[in-house]
Amino acid sequence: MLYTVSSDKDLETVCADLHQAAAGHKFGVLHVHNLKETMARKGVEFGPECRIFEVCNPHQAKRVLEQCLEISTALPCRISVFVEGNRVKLSTVRPSAMIGMFGQPDLEEVAREVEETILEIMDEAAGRA
Repeated sequence: MLYTVSSDKDLETVCADLHQAAAGHKFGVLHVHNLKETMARKGVEFGPECRIFEVCNPHQAKRVLEQCLEISTALPCRISVFVEGNRVKLSTVRPSAMIGMFGQPDLEEVAREVEETILEIMDEAAGRA
């Protein structure tokens, strides 16, 4: 259900490379949530560094949403970049696993296409490609 990859790069480099890899695959980064900063603004101490990237390919999103608007609850796709121990990791919920929750077997092909691209983006950002 999850895809997780580790990187030897530091957090800021992985985040910059994720932006670049997404653009290279025609995915836009819609927003980046910095959990540590967001929680601090709410008065909650949170130690680990964690950034959540919301990414989307508008053409693929349109294909899915035209058939089932309820899938909008799972969009945009998210890639989490976080520090665990002394390693930077990237993790995402596989779109192919998520699409099964919506009972839309005719959208499985789109989910596989999106998943393949997101995993490539993650591998490139991590320095594995």
